[in-house]
Amino acid sequence: MKIDILAIGAHPDDIELSASGTLFRHIEMGYSVALCDLTQGELGTRGSGPLRLQEAEVAKNIFGAVARENLGMKDGFFLHTEENIVKVVRVIRKYRPEIVFANAIYDRHPDHGRASKLISDACFFAGLIKILTDDEDGNPQNPWRPKAVYHYIQDRNIKADLVVDISSYMDRKIESIMAYRSQFFNSESDEPETPISSKAFIDFIKAKNRSYARDIGVEYAEAFTVERNIGVKNLFDLI
Repeated sequence: MKIDILAIGAHPDDIELSASGTLFRHIEMGYSVALCDLTQGELGTRGSGPLRLQEAEVAKNIFGAVARENLGMKDGFFLHTEENIVKVVRVIRKYRPEIVFANAIYDRHPDHGRASKLISDACFFAGLIKILTDDEDGNPQNPWRPKAVYHYIQDRNIKADLVVDISSYMDRKIESIMAYRSQFFNSESDEPETPISSKAFIDFIKAKNRSYARDIGVEYAEAFTVERNIGVKNLFDLI
């Protein structure tokens, strides 16, 4: 299976909160997208791992993504190990993306920075012919290295290297976020309040996207950092 963009997050909802508008935009342009979560987010105050898996599937269907996988790493305690790198390598070789989205290089949640490094390194190692992996059926996988890794910006404000206009996709972004009914505002929930479960949190998301949009003169934008210089053939593509 060959797809264009593989979006990876440490927890179910990382992708939706920080990169879903960009994914909606590219899916509408005809690009194919697959999603991958490292953990089930089982340490979250609200909900549970199995429930988060169900919610992630709902979000996947809202996207119209080709596939969504969960690698079953331990929420809060996964490490930068050979075993975990190889798990991500297998997914990269399976979908052969041109672009990979990864967690923020630094953030409030310790998992995000660790995931950022883990995913980035896996993208490199996936291209090495001497790292051998098999697919689900036991067939050898071919090496594959994505052309670019973009780290979406999450809770902490980081200086962006690029921003993507998502003004036409903000409502759909919120819809994908609210697929996680256990995590975000739900008037019917009797679970403990958290920093992300109030009505005000969605306003915060919108305000953050407005802030990054200001420099390019649009209403909403999502922000990313890059690992290498961005090359263009036409400077007018950057206006």
